[in-house]
This record gives sequence, C-alpha cells and structure tokens, in this order.
Amino acid sequence: MNDRTPMLAQPMRPPTAGRAAACLAFFVLGAVVGVAGALVQPGWFPGGLLLALAGEAGAVLGATRVLRGRAGGVAVAAGWMLAVVLLTASRTEGDFVFAAGSGSYLFLLGGIAVAVICATLAPGRQPDGDPVRLAK
Repeated sequence: MNDRTPMLAQPMRPPTAGRAAACLAFFVLGAVVGVAGALVQPGWFPGGLLLALAGEAGAVLGATRVLRGRAGGVAVAAGWMLAVVLLTASRTEGDFVFAAGSGSYLFLLGGIAVAVICATLAPGRQPDGDPVRLAK
C-alpha cells in the first residue's frame, strides 16, 4: 500500500446494549438540563443565562468524553432540544415558561449553537482507541 492509496474505513459495529442505554440516559440528562436551564435563565439575568448555557455545554462535552464519541453529545443535545421546544409551547390556559424577551431568545439560539459546537468539536471515535490521527 503506497501513500496515494486511500485507507479503507473499518466497518461499523452494531451498538451494544450498554452503549444504547448510555445514550438513552444522556438523552434524559439533556432534557433535565434543558428544563433546569429554562427555569434558571430568567431568574438571574445574565448570570442565569450563562449558567444554563455552561451547564448544557458541560453535559454535551461530558457525554462525548464518557462515550468516547459524538453519539453521547448528540443524545444530550437532542434531549435538551426536545425539552426546550416543548416548553416554548403555550398551554390553553395561557401559561408559558418562556417570556418574549431577549433572554429567552438568547437561551434558545445560544443553546442550539452551544450544542452544535460542542457536539461537533468533540473528538470522534478512533479505531482501537488509538489517540493518533488516522491519516498519519
């Protein structure tokens, strides 16, 4: 094999039951972080907003480290997104969690940006757990 021959990707292994359970647990964690952030962010503006976004970033990055791949971060981000989107809907009684203010919009858009950035920049899985890059 010379330097110009492309390396073949290893076939994907099916997820194990433990990995699937961990992703489900991280999904629930993301939903809890989303609900907690929605309740904290309007309380101490701008400190509550920063605390909520930092909590989300920590959960996403922590999940990627635990699973040694982006799947954990995506699971947390999906749980966060589902919880926050469900909290934005008003009920028939007129109750709602998010007010129509700049803090709420910053939480929604900033949370989406934080989730995408953290899940994308997290290190991907390497075959056999080798920390070096594949192209070397």
